[in-house]
Amino acid sequence: MQTLLDVILPVFLVIGFGYVAVWRKLFPVEGIDGVMRFTQNFAIPCLLFQAIAKLDLNSSFDPGLLGSYYMAATICFTLGMIGARYLFNRDWEDCVAIGFCCLFSNSVLLGLPITERAYGADALVGNFAITAIHSPFCYGLGITVMEITRNRGQSPMVMIRAVLRAMFRNALVLAIGLGFIVNLSGIWVPDVVDDALTLIARAALPAALFALGGVLVQYRPEGDSRVIAMVCCVTLLLHPALFWLFGSAQNVPVDFFRSGVLTAAMAPGFNTYIFANMYGRAKRVAASSVLIATGLSVFSVWVWLILLGGA
Repeated sequence: MQTLLDVILPVFLVIGFGYVAVWRKLFPVEGIDGVMRFTQNFAIPCLLFQAIAKLDLNSSFDPGLLGSYYMAATICFTLGMIGARYLFNRDWEDCVAIGFCCLFSNSVLLGLPITERAYGADALVGNFAITAIHSPFCYGLGITVMEITRNRGQSPMVMIRAVLRAMFRNALVLAIGLGFIVNLSGIWVPDVVDDALTLIARAALPAALFALGGVLVQYRPEGDSRVIAMVCCVTLLLHPALFWLFGSAQNVPVDFFRSGVLTAAMAPGFNTYIFANMYGRAKRVAASSVLIATGLSVFSVWVWLILLGGA
């Protein structure tokens, strides 16, 4: 119970503040859209750029951690697609969007603050290692499969151009790439610039959590209940369980193991709705899955923290 009070509830209270503020018309929807754009396009990219630029790549990029996490994520993506197709008879483009909901955990808005509150800022190294390739991997997999599905019979060059165009319009992907360039090249970032980036980055998580709450007001759960239930089970239960299995087999270090389990246990990120909206597929499933799984994760994350010994 103490973990629920000390670690999880503060994060969800900030989400709740945003939800209530928009629901009661104390904060305009247009304002929430602006805050979300600020966090997604500026503040979080600054946070990720700094984190990657300063990471000790030799010690943080543990092959067992990344292999276990993304093997589990890929399995969940595949099972989400197969389940949507053969259990619920959705067409294949819908299936890819639903599979993306099972793939893309909310690693930044929920994973970072919950891990930090549970184990301290030093425990975020594993989270940043996962996050460093999270958007490129997930968007790369999702966009590639969707473009192949949509362009069956088309030239491979058409599909490659579509994938690259979508990838390199993503601010998170660009920030991560620049972070790697600075890290690997040893380019010096002037202190005044670094301080400015830090000021922006400090606003990233609280502003994003508040905005997430405001966004969720706009997407009320309706219909598709069985598909949504499948997405919730895959994201909140199966993904962390698979990482636990693979991470234990790979002897992933304790700190990285905790980061992997908690990141895998997060609800689908808002990027799942962005992906669904981008292709006009399964938008109601994506939006409702974000809303319902985010609410359910208050309890499921508590259970995973107890199992990890963080309670």
